[in-house]
Amino acid sequence: MSDSAAPYLVDLRDLRLDTAHALVSQVNGSGPATASDYAHPRQYLQGLIDGLCELSLKDPLTGLANRRHFRAVLEREIDRVTRSGEAALLLMLDIDHFKKVNDVHGHSAGDLVLQSVARTLSACVRPMDTLARYGGEEFAVVLPACQSAFGHAVAERIRRAVANTPIRISPSVELNVTVSVGGAFALQWIRSTTLLWIDRADNQLYQAKSQGRNRVSIEEQPDSTVSAEEKSLLFGPLYSPSGWGDLPPPLDATGSAY
Repeated sequence: MSDSAAPYLVDLRDLRLDTAHALVSQVNGSGPATASDYAHPRQYLQGLIDGLCELSLKDPLTGLANRRHFRAVLEREIDRVTRSGEAALLLMLDIDHFKKVNDVHGHSAGDLVLQSVARTLSACVRPMDTLARYGGEEFAVVLPACQSAFGHAVAERIRRAVANTPIRISPSVELNVTVSVGGAFALQWIRSTTLLWIDRADNQLYQAKSQGRNRVSIEEQPDSTVSAEEKSLLFGPLYSPSGWGDLPPPLDATGSAY
């Protein structure tokens, strides 16, 4: 084997892995594993890389997907909708009057509220769905293969679950919070982008907020059905029986109709 083909060996002691090791161990909730705990140092290093990749896609406070992961999922879902023809629903959710929680009870209480809402939302979605913390007190849910007829029912179930879940922020204080929900569908026959899809769902969230909060607003879907009259025009005879609009009779060589 030539020198150029020889494997490049790295001594783990030459790498500064303490911070990466501490981060991954803390998130995993396990004791600190060292290279000696693995059959091969490569396995230890790969475990650190995988753990850091996972951390880069998670919100540190709630453990949900972060915005980076969320946008990647939206891109994939738009492509999937185009290929499969199954509609997908994007929900944007905002905790109502969240600033008041921070102002009255402090930011630590606000963090507890965010974590509690995240747990409640996690219990409402399917394994195939993607739940993310979009930013601040706003969350997002991507629901693949969700029929438009069920969109409002799904969003309403989520809204009720949050409203009916009390949050204990201290031994003597319990809060109830609500969310406003806006939603928009990605459809096969309407090509979209991630930004347009988010904007449409955000517009519906604004509608829910402006209509009093603690409510759901889902974008109305364009009617793609074909009426009986349209079907008649598409599949009926080309010319009416009355003769109006019929082609003129053919002409012979002299120019006379026959």
